Amino acid sequence: MTTSLIKTIGSCAFALAGLSPALSARCSDHLDTPTVIADPAADIGDLYAWMSPDGKRLNLVMDIVGREFSDKLQYVFSIDSGKRFGKTTSTTTIVCRFDTAKTVECQGGDADHVRGDAGKDGGITSADGRLRVFAGLRDDPFFNNVKGTREAYDVAFAALKSGVASDAAGCPQFDATTASRILDRWHHTSGGPARDFLAGWTAAALVVSVDIRAVNRGGPLLAIWSSTRATPASEPALRTGAKRHPALGAPIDRVGRTLTGNALIGPLDPEEVSDRRKEQYNRAAQSDWPQFVADIRRTLGLYDAFDGVCGNQRLANRRTHAPRRYEAMARLLVDDRLWVNSATGACTRYMAVELNANGTKNADCGGRTPNYDAIDVYRSLLVTGQERGVDDGVDRDDRTHSSTEFPFLAAPSP
Repeated sequence: MTTSLIKTIGSCAFALAGLSPALSARCSDHLDTPTVIADPAADIGDLYAWMSPDGKRLNLVMDIVGREFSDKLQYVFSIDSGKRFGKTTSTTTIVCRFDTAKTVECQGGDADHVRGDAGKDGGITSADGRLRVFAGLRDDPFFNNVKGTREAYDVAFAALKSGVASDAAGCPQFDATTASRILDRWHHTSGGPARDFLAGWTAAALVVSVDIRAVNRGGPLLAIWSSTRATPASEPALRTGAKRHPALGAPIDRVGRTLTGNALIGPLDPEEVSDRRKEQYNRAAQSDWPQFVADIRRTLGLYDAFDGVCGNQRLANRRTHAPRRYEAMARLLVDDRLWVNSATGACTRYMAVELNANGTKNADCGGRTPNYDAIDVYRSLLVTGQERGVDDGVDRDDRTHSSTEFPFLAAPSP
């Protein structure tokens, strides 16, 4: 496994050192497979989902790396709902399509429909006010010290190359000095203050605000994921005024939580194997997602090692050195849906629902607003087991985004 880990960290570090923002963004979910590299209009950068402060509306954002929408694709939000974390009983999909003039049409379930030019800040709203949509260029709220991450991986790469062994669960045995250097490099850029390498990044943003009563029929806990799909040949052009749920096409890309698909699927494999596995991940039916537990479990050991302590990752079974040490976390992450507690409009903590065994008792909606430092929380859970501990030194985007004022994302930089 050590040889594979060396290749993995070296490859990721090289990608992170790319000269263009598109290449350097690759270790979020941007440009994660050959298919979306060939068609960036199908490439979802990130998904955001959270409640309005009054608890009456669910806000959704899907940003597209290619800075444009395609008239050949469907852009889909899937909202599963239930009364218990991990168990959903009802599904509502919001399907949006564009024509060549960039007119958008969105169908929410079988009832809510809106169509028109959604490029102005106010967007467009359905006749009954239940569905509001914006579609256009906005500043991408994702922020990340990409170069610092690359430098942290460089330290790990050098240690693995020198012969550091892994335990039976796949966790490299970094000594305290190496681990300290990894975390320190992660917090700086070229030895100085951390910088957001993605500052000024512009994306095509599909923003939807929907009446919560339209999507929580199964219960207050919502599990949300996004996908881009090829429009089926059987689907007609935009259907003026029609209220019929469109048939869903073959999936191309999907995103729930930040990093899962790109950073945890296949990074220990040769590039051609990794690409093939990520393509399979993006296109898998929801019922087939559990097949990727082994892929994720294999990768979790690498993250667990970065603080020099194996077994302290969130949900890790410290009593075993076997691969099943990471089974519980792998099963949590393989269900790549972003959870939102719609019973409250207070949204302050990334993965708040996932981190609570019974999400309905948590006073936080969780999800992901445009202002969460989601990547630090995610990495920390995988490295230290806590919501902090890995800090890349970049705590906010260079632009100011809103979680209350539609369309939420800041206008793009000049």
